[in-house]
Amino acid sequence: MIDDSLFNNKKVAYHTLGCKLNFAETSAIGKQLSDEGFVKARAGEEADVCIINTCSVTDTADHKCRQAINRLNRQHPNAIMVVTGCYAQLKPDEIASMEGVDLVLGANEKFSILDYLNNTELNKNTEVHRTEISKVKDFKPSCSRDDRTRFFLKVQDGCDYFCTYCTIPFARGRSRNATIAETVDMAKQAIAEGAKEIVLSGVNTGDFGKSTDENFFDLVKVLDALPDEVRFRISSIEPNLLTDELIEFVSKSNHFMPHFHIPLQSGSNEVLRLMKRRYTTELFAQKVSTIKKFIPDAFIGVDVIVGVRGETDELFEHAIGFIESLDVSQLHVFSYSERAGTKMLEIEHKVSTTERKRRSEILHILSDKKTKMFYESQMGKTTQVLWESRHNGDFMVGFSNNYVKAERPFDKSLVNTIQTITLGDWKEEKTALEINS
Repeated sequence: MIDDSLFNNKKVAYHTLGCKLNFAETSAIGKQLSDEGFVKARAGEEADVCIINTCSVTDTADHKCRQAINRLNRQHPNAIMVVTGCYAQLKPDEIASMEGVDLVLGANEKFSILDYLNNTELNKNTEVHRTEISKVKDFKPSCSRDDRTRFFLKVQDGCDYFCTYCTIPFARGRSRNATIAETVDMAKQAIAEGAKEIVLSGVNTGDFGKSTDENFFDLVKVLDALPDEVRFRISSIEPNLLTDELIEFVSKSNHFMPHFHIPLQSGSNEVLRLMKRRYTTELFAQKVSTIKKFIPDAFIGVDVIVGVRGETDELFEHAIGFIESLDVSQLHVFSYSERAGTKMLEIEHKVSTTERKRRSEILHILSDKKTKMFYESQMGKTTQVLWESRHNGDFMVGFSNNYVKAERPFDKSLVNTIQTITLGDWKEEKTALEINS
């Protein structure tokens, strides 16, 4: 049993790294602690407990986690330091050896944090609590509100794909989810708390339903039938799970926005084979074509990884040609990072760090070109924008149904409201479009 008196008015500081899923989970942990009497430490206040939710998708992510732990230890030297998340699951001993760390909690333990805090003594030996990921079966729901207006609803966790470059299955385990009914209830709760936009998030979102004998398309249909004024976006979906039926449904949807985020990872079939991806460039191109057929103004974001082992100069050039041919709106470019325990390390051909950087820069330039073209194709069109509270000087920011960033003079009464507008020309810095009144 938890001793409430231990926690009443104790100050807690949170630091989250990585994906939106992590932010949703930190939010769920924060609610647990708040319900037990913790209060969130304000800027400049020294906390009694620090919770760091980590990422481990690349070596850079690991480095940022270590930096965050050291920084928070300096800022809160008397706090109980709790480290959880993917880095904690994959490398618990590495974290436990760091100065100031009191608790290391794995993927299965992060949502039982109160139990561990209740039995932790400061300045004693660091405790590590971590279940082998193959034994983690439970799905832990969570939802977070970001510092703008949208909510991120975790609908799925884990991944069964085991791509050769990726450690996520070892950090988060097998694919699992709540039921459709439970997920819809979480969405309704977010709407009751003021959500005007909810992003459906997961490690492999389109795999929703595997652990409950349901499917993602059925979840979409039930959410779309809700009577509330709310927008839904699909955070990311594998091309082999993005069915033509789902694309056509979104084109006629009441609530789902014309916005898709699809991981490509490489524009070369040979590299996709080395990655053990579950589709070809031909399938990917067909999905983009189908989206544009049903929703010509849809925003399509694409993930690409450069410099994986086996990606020769010739294969990269072929990949560039394929990506250039796609009618997409933006590229999210990542440089390959070698991860211990992954099958890709068995491939002999290695791309230098300098070459990875060069390839990344080429694709960033291509991304900027495609985004510019997409934005300019939207000028003069009438759409709906959800206005956010954040400022850009005297201007407020919002995003259209199809994810075009717009700005207008700040008006507090419009925050978290949806307004029908006509998109105008570029703002001076060309990072957003003006609106025509």
